[in-house]
Amino acid sequence: MKLLIKNSGFTFMILMLSVMIMVSGCSLKKSEKVTLTFWNGFTGGDRPAIEELVKRFNEKFPDITVTMDIQPWDTLLGKLPTSLSTGGPDIVGFNSAQIPRYAKGNLILPVDELYDGDLKGAFPDGLINGLTYNGKIYGAPANFATVMMYYNKDLFTAAGLDANNPPKTWDEWKDAIIKTTKVDGNDKQYGLVLADHATIPMWPSLVWGNGGNFISDDGKKGLMNDEKTVGAYKYWADLVIANGITPTGLTGPEADKLFEAGKAAMEMNGPWATTSYTAAGLNYDVAPVPAGPGGPVTLADMIALVVGKNTKHKEEALKFMEFWNSKESQEYLSLKTGFPPTRSDMLDNKNFDQNPFVLKFSAAAPTARFYLAGLEEYGKINDDVIVPAIQEMTINKKDANAVLAEANTKLETILKGK
Repeated sequence: MKLLIKNSGFTFMILMLSVMIMVSGCSLKKSEKVTLTFWNGFTGGDRPAIEELVKRFNEKFPDITVTMDIQPWDTLLGKLPTSLSTGGPDIVGFNSAQIPRYAKGNLILPVDELYDGDLKGAFPDGLINGLTYNGKIYGAPANFATVMMYYNKDLFTAAGLDANNPPKTWDEWKDAIIKTTKVDGNDKQYGLVLADHATIPMWPSLVWGNGGNFISDDGKKGLMNDEKTVGAYKYWADLVIANGITPTGLTGPEADKLFEAGKAAMEMNGPWATTSYTAAGLNYDVAPVPAGPGGPVTLADMIALVVGKNTKHKEEALKFMEFWNSKESQEYLSLKTGFPPTRSDMLDNKNFDQNPFVLKFSAAAPTARFYLAGLEEYGKINDDVIVPAIQEMTINKKDANAVLAEANTKLETILKGK
């Protein structure tokens, strides 16, 4: 009997020791530090704010460290497919138009569970649609932007234009562009800088402004040779060729540098540019893109945060995405960058009065449209069809009808999957 009691006590001690070891082991596992790699292309004026936000996350969650690799968008997208298929970053920030391609290729993970908590109902339907492929949500917004017309008030005044009354129609816009263009001699000044590649797309707003488009609503027919699309390209290509309103073949950063240096009177750009232009001491403001015959319209753009398929830390990645879109983080980013908040439940935030650009860019949302939205071959259509067509017309000065007819044939071949 005594032996049995001793054995029972010994067994109990062994069991207790095992439990302690298991608990200790769980604690050790729980306290292991996780490192998340985060690739993005935030190389512009919003970069310091992004870096500070990541720093704040790392301080708030000491068991998780996010390390960023910031590189130009074209460089990132060039190496991303191979990287994601072989290992790749845990989190990527890229244009939401890329989601269909990467989701179809099983290179990124669905994140529907992210929207069961604080983020449920936080975003407008348009943003959620831009993050969705085949009924599953594949990301969270890193930012949502509308494009507006930036204009240099000093150059307006020097050209005899009213700096407090920017153009509202294409006729007024054309007049202001020509009056602020000076291409004689060495000291050139451009009326409207238009980038055509490695940039947020600038030409779509011009095409839409004339009532044109690139692809039919059902995504099956090319509209590059549509009368209104051709008319838009002719109108603006003629201004480029005949009046020299912009250098041709510009990248986005090159166009930005011309405006920032006071060598361009106007540019279409998003809210990220306000930080660097303000720091440069420019006397500038923003206004809606002037309305063409097709009515007021501008580009909507969204950078999405997505999770790489090979991550071993999806839970931590989702925590980072939730932190990024918290009200506190969105208030910080909006005030620092001029971006509207991603959340639709923050538009009455009185603190946004501290940065007038937040409300100005927010006001443009009703007329904003996404470019080539939902198309798996977004990159191929833009890079192999639309950009070359623009350059054929503006750089090589080829006939718009012929160029766009050929472009439409290429476009429909891609749409048919041939």
